[in-house]
Amino acid sequence: MRIAILGTRGIPANYGGFETFAEQLATRLVSRGHQVTVYCRSHHVPKEMKEYRGVRLVVLPTLKHKYLDTVVHSYLSVMHAIFQRFDAVLICNAANAIFIPKLTWTGTPVAINVDGLERKRKKWNKLGQMYYALGERASVWFATEVVTDAKAIYDYYLAEYGVDSTMIAYGADVERKLDAEAIKEFGAQPEDYFLYVSRLEPENNAAMVIEAFRRTETKRKLVIVGDAPYAEDYKKHLRELAGDDPRIIFTGFVFGSGYKSLQQNAYVYIHATEVGGTHPALIEAMGYGNCVLAYSTVENIEVVGDAALPYETAEELSRLIGELDADSSRVAEYRAKAQQRVEAEYSWDSITDRYEALFEKLAARK
Repeated sequence: MRIAILGTRGIPANYGGFETFAEQLATRLVSRGHQVTVYCRSHHVPKEMKEYRGVRLVVLPTLKHKYLDTVVHSYLSVMHAIFQRFDAVLICNAANAIFIPKLTWTGTPVAINVDGLERKRKKWNKLGQMYYALGERASVWFATEVVTDAKAIYDYYLAEYGVDSTMIAYGADVERKLDAEAIKEFGAQPEDYFLYVSRLEPENNAAMVIEAFRRTETKRKLVIVGDAPYAEDYKKHLRELAGDDPRIIFTGFVFGSGYKSLQQNAYVYIHATEVGGTHPALIEAMGYGNCVLAYSTVENIEVVGDAALPYETAEELSRLIGELDADSSRVAEYRAKAQQRVEAEYSWDSITDRYEALFEKLAARK
């Protein structure tokens, strides 16, 4: 099959969850004999890069702007894809749903992975929230198939729009390897830090994590991995909360082998995100053998099951940090549970199986 993936920043992954997803899915589909094209943004992937691990790359420009970056690039991607005669197109992010008719009207079947409930994110103004609400409706109206990555999001689309979407979760690898040299540049040592990974935006609760950590007396560090291109005031606020505490380390964005090493060498992983569907960093943390502390939302608990320790407040998080700091046997117990759950529910190969079946279903409708 000739398959296209658009709506991400592109591959190789150097930003976030959708990019990692696109890389993992595209490269696996290529290994199975499919021809896969991934559309990339020119300020994330070099223009001269035409291929990555057998995946064809189409690098197109966009406007590097908080509100226009995604939609401008996706519009250009769709206009290019119209003439490529793909058997199936996967669009990522409900914000891009308004462009679906340009493809379906030319006979190209389209699946859209709607992500989470993006309109609930605090970073968006009223206009942004209204646009994402429109994106939800457009996904339902125009897509050949709607894909959700969590039961909570599936239930929302069923209740709100009467759509029986195809539910396919995010994936992760299962492995753990301690390597002091690999994380030395971040000022950390194996199993001597608590790890937090997320875009630094209010609904991801980095502030709560910092406040909870500072209340503890642990000698371990808190490594905060992440950034946000349009949130300078909030990032300044986080650094003010951290103050002069030498235990707190901000790394900025980290990708590839550095990110993997930070995940694999952590003592405990703290997940604090409250908006969205399946959060890639959470499943990756479990796959890399971390004991996970998970903020208690429906979506997060759906992912972790009984393989993580939930909390609802900064006080509870602070208490758990202190308890686990002194109880390595409990940490080991939840590490094993986490990897067992990923092996059973979230392996990349099984996720690829489900997308391949979806694309075959789409291609049959041409």
